[in-house]
Amino acid sequence: MPEIRVKSEIAGSVWKILKRPGEAVEEEEPVLLLESMKMEIPVMAPRAGRVAEIRVAEGEMVAEGEVVAVIHA
Repeated sequence: MPEIRVKSEIAGSVWKILKRPGEAVEEEEPVLLLESMKMEIPVMAPRAGRVAEIRVAEGEMVAEGEVVAVIHA
């Protein structure tokens, strides 16, 4: 089963986690929302699959390019 790493495109704070491990996700569906400069930025699934793990918690700061979730295709 291929492992797809979902990465943050910007630095920011995890505002809300939308998907939990075990849930299905479609391509380009938001997995979580980041807050940066008072804006909500969705982090999208690059491919469809099932969420294997979420590597961040709400309120946590993330760096640009950091892996925030893993999806099994």
